Amino acid sequence: MTETFNIIVEQGEDGYLISEVVGLPGCHTQAKTFDELIKRTKEAIKLYLKAKKIEEPLPRFVALQQIEA
Repeated sequence: MTETFNIIVEQGEDGYLISEVVGLPGCHTQAKTFDELIKRTKEAIKLYLKAKKIEEPLPRFVALQQIEA
C-alpha cells in the first residue's frame, strides 16, 4: 500500500536542497538536484518507517502557510 507524505524543501547556504518529511520527526535528507532529493527522500521515508515500526496513524497534514512578521 502506498502512502502520501508531504515534504518541505529548502535550499541550504551551500546550495544543497534539503527535504524534511512533515509528520516524521527527524526524517530528512539532502541532495544537489531535485530529482536526487526526491529519490533520497523516498528512501529515507522507507527506512524511517521500518526502523520506527509505526503502527498508529500518522498526523494528518492540514496546510502550509507562509506569513510575514
